[in-house]
This record gives sequence, structure tokens and C-alpha cells, in this order.
Amino acid sequence: MHSVVERELELKLVLSPERSIPVPARLTYRTADPYAVHVAFHIGSDFPVHWTFARDLLVEGVFRPCGHGDVRIWPTKVERRNVIFVALTSPDGDALLEVPSAAVAAWVERTLRVVPPGTEAELLGIDEGLAELLAPLPADDLWMRDPWPSDESQDGDA
Repeated sequence: MHSVVERELELKLVLSPERSIPVPARLTYRTADPYAVHVAFHIGSDFPVHWTFARDLLVEGVFRPCGHGDVRIWPTKVERRNVIFVALTSPDGDALLEVPSAAVAAWVERTLRVVPPGTEAELLGIDEGLAELLAPLPADDLWMRDPWPSDESQDGDA
């Protein structure tokens, strides 16, 4: 059985050092996809904007700057409040989001209790799937048999 850990929160889309706008968002973690976190941003359009990235990236970003490329995360203080900045880059544009640090840290902690670090692979069932895929079938015996017995075989000898 798979579990889901979700959290609704309000982020700030930073437009300039003096101006930001609120953006409702939903953080989602699914044990069926144990290495990833999913974020849906509700920006007033018909459909939310979805981003998916490594849970480890968010875990590390709570404590220190990390990431490169499309997703970068770092903790900081803004007006004496602990926040986390998330910088997202895509072909459609860039976004800088300010996220409440305590809310994200609490949510990340919940995901780590559900699936402790290092146990993610167990949920994917990769070993079981490979074993099933590679298990011999009864018909495999036909393919494994030598179709042309050697001269030393006892076939036909009485």
C-alpha cells in the first residue's frame, strides 16, 4: 500500500527585491515515487503548474545551498524570518520563490518518517521485478536442451 504526504502552503513569487505576490501551492510526496517531490503551483490559470525534483535536493536545501541547473534551493533570512528560496528555470521562464522554512522543514520531516533515507529502493521492488523477469519458465528447458546430441550420447543405443 502506498502513502501520500501533502501540504498546502502559500509561497511568494519574488518579482523584485521590493515586490512579491502570493502563490498557493501543494507539496506532494508519494511512496510510489519515493525519490521525488512534486509541487503544484496554483497561479490563477485553468491548470496548476507542476514541478518534480529530487526529495534529497529539498532535504539538503533546508540546511544549505544546493542544486544547479533547473532547480536551486537555499536557506536564508528575510526581515528576520527564516525562509527557503527556490529558483526554478525552464524554457518558459525563470521563477524565484520564497517559501516558509518551518513549514517546508516540517513537511520534509514527515516524508522522512514515512520513507527513511536509504530505503527508497525497497519501495520500488526492483529486485523482485528483476527476479521475476529473469526466472526460468518451463518452456526454457526446451531452449536449453542441445538440439543435436553429440556422437558420444547414448541416444538410440540399446
